[in-house]
Amino acid sequence: MLFHVPPSLRHRKFRLLWIGLAISMAGSQMQVWALFWHIRTLTDQPIALGGVGLARIAPIIVFSLVGGAVADALNRRRVLFLTQAIMVLVALALTWLTFREETTLWHIYVLTAIQAVAISFDSPARQALVPNLVPSRDLPNAFSLTSIAHQSGAIVGPALSGLVIAYWGQAYTYLINAITYLAVIVALIWMGTVAQEVLPTRRKAVSWVSIIEGVHFIIGHPIILSTMLLDFFATFFSSARTLMPIFAQDILHVGAIGYGWLSAAESIGAMAAALIISQMIEIRRQGKVFLTSVLVFGLATIGFGLARTFSLAMLALILMGASDSVSTIIRNTIRQLQTPDHIRGRMTSVNQIFFMGGPQLGEVEAGVAAQLFGAPFAVVSGGIGCMLAVSWVARRWTQMVSYNGDEPVRAGATAD
Repeated sequence: MLFHVPPSLRHRKFRLLWIGLAISMAGSQMQVWALFWHIRTLTDQPIALGGVGLARIAPIIVFSLVGGAVADALNRRRVLFLTQAIMVLVALALTWLTFREETTLWHIYVLTAIQAVAISFDSPARQALVPNLVPSRDLPNAFSLTSIAHQSGAIVGPALSGLVIAYWGQAYTYLINAITYLAVIVALIWMGTVAQEVLPTRRKAVSWVSIIEGVHFIIGHPIILSTMLLDFFATFFSSARTLMPIFAQDILHVGAIGYGWLSAAESIGAMAAALIISQMIEIRRQGKVFLTSVLVFGLATIGFGLARTFSLAMLALILMGASDSVSTIIRNTIRQLQTPDHIRGRMTSVNQIFFMGGPQLGEVEAGVAAQLFGAPFAVVSGGIGCMLAVSWVARRWTQMVSYNGDEPVRAGATAD
């Protein structure tokens, strides 16, 4: 198969955003995994690692719906300027505290919560902006490329995290992350203005009425709701990354560099899958592919929990990443194409509660389960729970099983 330039990259504004995200994601992932390692050096209690998930999800639950309404009512590009600037300041605060050797668990939790507030507004604006940058025919490809940007960063970031911690020190992981956020800010400046759909008959304001309208839209569209619910339960049960320091140090007996590669393994598989999909013209039988990919994700999670060698653990994590990438691309395409532009931000904000709530609450659950029964039990039982969730969704929403991907697109859902 000959590789060609993905069609979404032919659009200048999306290309700028994509490059900025690819750079920024590397720094963000470096900080995520550095935080887990940092916590492990401050305490040996697994439940402390789960506390990061709680610090992330609480602000998202509180602010996400408001963030979606803001993304629909205000200029999405300007919202991203503000959220990216806040995340720069959070990274710099972590840098300063770590250089001074004054970091405590509470510092990490509070700064993580502040960043989560910014993400609550950043994610709806950023995801809703993509359909404004490419035509609808290129939207699946754009999400495939977005996945590649995320996963390439999630490979480079954790790997660099281990190297930077080992040779330079913890503080530099946070400093490098602060610098990488500038890539998105520069991209937003260079792309210039971006048109958004404006409906004169609707009052563009952030209000409870507009928020409730977004929730009602999701409830009234079973094909979208079912993908969100499966996303939540699958990631809730199969969230194991906060336990990675325990697996690296206590089970697989590898150091910081080995920890970095374990942390990057899922993204290696995810990027490989996204690259393959980016070269495909279309994906048929998308419902079955989606359900199968989540089922494989659960099986691979069980494999990781049972692994006792570095190579088998890497293989299981790579398979987890590949299957998760397939499901992510398909469900994002379904949601964005079936949602009119004027409500995309609110749809994304509801989705954010599901796709971020699942793994973050799952990290809390994994920390508690590991504290009580050990890390391997927490991971294996989570994989079983993920598979049961697939079975439930397939039986409850049969239209997902029969969804092909060439069904008529909702009116108003295409990008200009």
